[in-house]
Amino acid sequence: MKSVVVHQFDVFSKEPNKGNPAGVVINGDVLTDQEMQEIAFKVGFNETSFPVKSDVADFQIRFFTPGHEMPLCGHGTMAAVYALKTKGLLGDKTDLTIETKAGILPLKIITTTDSEILITMKQASPQFEEFKGSREALANSIGLNVSDFRDDLPIVYGSTGTWTLLVPIKQLGAFKKMNPNNKEFPTILKEMPKSSIHPFCMETFDPNTDMHARHFSSPYSGTIEDAVTGTASGVMGAYFAKYIINNNFVEPLHLIVEQGTEIKKNGRVMVQISKSNEDYDVEITGNAVHVKDLDVLIEDK
Repeated sequence: MKSVVVHQFDVFSKEPNKGNPAGVVINGDVLTDQEMQEIAFKVGFNETSFPVKSDVADFQIRFFTPGHEMPLCGHGTMAAVYALKTKGLLGDKTDLTIETKAGILPLKIITTTDSEILITMKQASPQFEEFKGSREALANSIGLNVSDFRDDLPIVYGSTGTWTLLVPIKQLGAFKKMNPNNKEFPTILKEMPKSSIHPFCMETFDPNTDMHARHFSSPYSGTIEDAVTGTASGVMGAYFAKYIINNNFVEPLHLIVEQGTEIKKNGRVMVQISKSNEDYDVEITGNAVHVKDLDVLIEDK
């Protein structure tokens, strides 16, 4: 067996044990795909990130859930970049490009006057696809009734690098009674069986935020719920621009998303949407905090 150090960061929060935990393994280049997957499984976080060398960007990040590799992860990106920055591995660089399986994405590091590090990442261009499945089966799979869904807004799959089903909910109170049966998701999400489900609403607990959400994982990922979701928050911002305000906004559109309240992992994602010809540019901004280092034993192959 060999020991691998996994650095735990909680993302979209300045307070440890809030926001979304992610593991980061700095020396990803010395690991095989199988070893990365084994580490992610043993750590058990929704995502573990592995920065590796890149021939086309400043570096590449690979993202693993306990069950499989993901093309892109917002909080996993934030954690990896925060780790590299605070360990002095990025020098004075503030503008970077990262290679992901969702494309090469630009990223900016901002250090505020009180020395807080904020990371802004551009996501892939948003895509939307119609959900044609049963609204009743969908509602039942997350512990709700169809009457909890908004009738004036569409339920659609959305992606800025990772697909999720965006489900507009009428009232904030519905979120406390949500109880996902993740195993049912693939049979309901026939168009995209590996998609997650992301219910959201315009009512919020915090008057300083604009949208509230929860995020229920695909059963293939090996997790139940994601505490605070960067990619889903980004595409939710694009949904807001496209379907809720119908493009009637002054650029850039700034939104703050709250998530994690119901599972005591409260966090915030800042989302910025700009028009780009017939499309949108989507950026998210967040922070992170180091929590602890874990020693994970894996088979020495």
